[in-house]
Amino acid sequence: MDLHLDEPAHDSKTRRKLEDQRRMAFRRAIEEYAEHRRLQQQLGDYAELPALARPRAA
Repeated sequence: MDLHLDEPAHDSKTRRKLEDQRRMAFRRAIEEYAEHRRLQQQLGDYAELPALARPRAA
């Protein structure tokens, strides 16, 4: 009896390929998130620059 009635039946090679695709998508998402956090942290180091770059009112 098939317990996964809503999933189409796949042979082991196809199932392994789909699992690899899901795993790689998850890994890319983690890497993109880490890169985003790293860039935000680097930009945060220069948060005061826009205030310094504005011309002062006379």
